[in-house]
Amino acid sequence: MDKRRRPPTKEAIRTRVWSLLERRGVGRFPLPLTDRIPNFAGATEAADNLASLPEWRAARRLKCNPDAPQRAVRLRALREGKDVYVAVPRLAAARCFLHLDPRRLGDRLGEAATISGAAAFGVPIAPGALPAIDLIVAGSVAVNRRGARVGKGGGYSDLEFALARELGAVDTRTTIVTTVHDLQLVGGTIPMTSHDVPVDLVVTPTRVIACEPTFARPRRIEWDALTPQQLAAMPALARLRPISQK
Repeated sequence: MDKRRRPPTKEAIRTRVWSLLERRGVGRFPLPLTDRIPNFAGATEAADNLASLPEWRAARRLKCNPDAPQRAVRLRALREGKDVYVAVPRLAAARCFLHLDPRRLGDRLGEAATISGAAAFGVPIAPGALPAIDLIVAGSVAVNRRGARVGKGGGYSDLEFALARELGAVDTRTTIVTTVHDLQLVGGTIPMTSHDVPVDLVVTPTRVIACEPTFARPRRIEWDALTPQQLAAMPALARLRPISQK
């Protein structure tokens, strides 16, 4: 019998990190942290550290997850005049991206940077209207120094990337970053599959970590991995599905 220790599953990693953040008292609203991209103490400082990077300064168009811990990132981007694109939750609309344009938001930047504000003030656009993205900010439950990342388990962040990649809005040069608490940076292995998106940079309230280029990025949507039920719930993907897959 092989007695070598098996690496932890993604779900085990999520559970451990959610518990650790709550136990250390660094989780922030909304609570509980379970089943979320966890908000954390120091999220604004992490956004400030991100904003000090040349990749941030050069970016004019960001795709950012809509979760609470990245609100400070979205707000900073809007205040600096950057266009921000967020995905509709679960890609559940034909126009599945929301464009936050700081030039038309006026004094509503703070509200637009929230989850509900993005839905209220963002302009819905179809995937084909998504422009070239300079920087992707992804939410994470856990990440390691090799750039392996664990989200909350739905797989939608990976699908959003694959969709944007298939349409040419992102490519191998697009920087992918995540902002997390230091406790979310884990040692050891995080399982990665061909459709998982690795990150290039990990930014915490105290440091910036350039990840080793270890994992390949998805090149396209893995249509065979999607069930008819999933496609029915994501009309934007259903419309793009190749005829050979229908």
